[in-house]
Amino acid sequence: MEIQMHSIHFKADQKLLDFVQEKLDKLEHFSQRIINAEVFLRLDKDKEKENKIAEIKLNVPGKELFAKRQTKSFEESTDEAIEALRKQLLKEKEKMV
Repeated sequence: MEIQMHSIHFKADQKLLDFVQEKLDKLEHFSQRIINAEVFLRLDKDKEKENKIAEIKLNVPGKELFAKRQTKSFEESTDEAIEALRKQLLKEKEKMV
C-alpha cells in the first residue's frame, strides 16, 4: 500500500510518521484490496486542548473510505480514525461475501 502523509500548520517528527505508518499497515490484515492511503495531520489554529486532527482517506477498488477525528493528541486522533476505517473495511468485506 502506498501512503502519502501531509502535516499542515506544523512539522511532523519521524516518530509520529512511523506511528501512523505502523497503524495503517495493520489495516492490511482486514483488506488486501487497499490501493493507497492519504493522511492529513492538521494542527487547528485555535488554542483549545483538542486541536489535533487526523484525516485518513483510503482508496479501495470502486470506493473511497474516509475518517476524520479531532482529539488532544495526533496519536489518539489517528487511533480513532484507523478504528473507524477498520469498521468500514469490515462492512465492505461483508457486502462482498
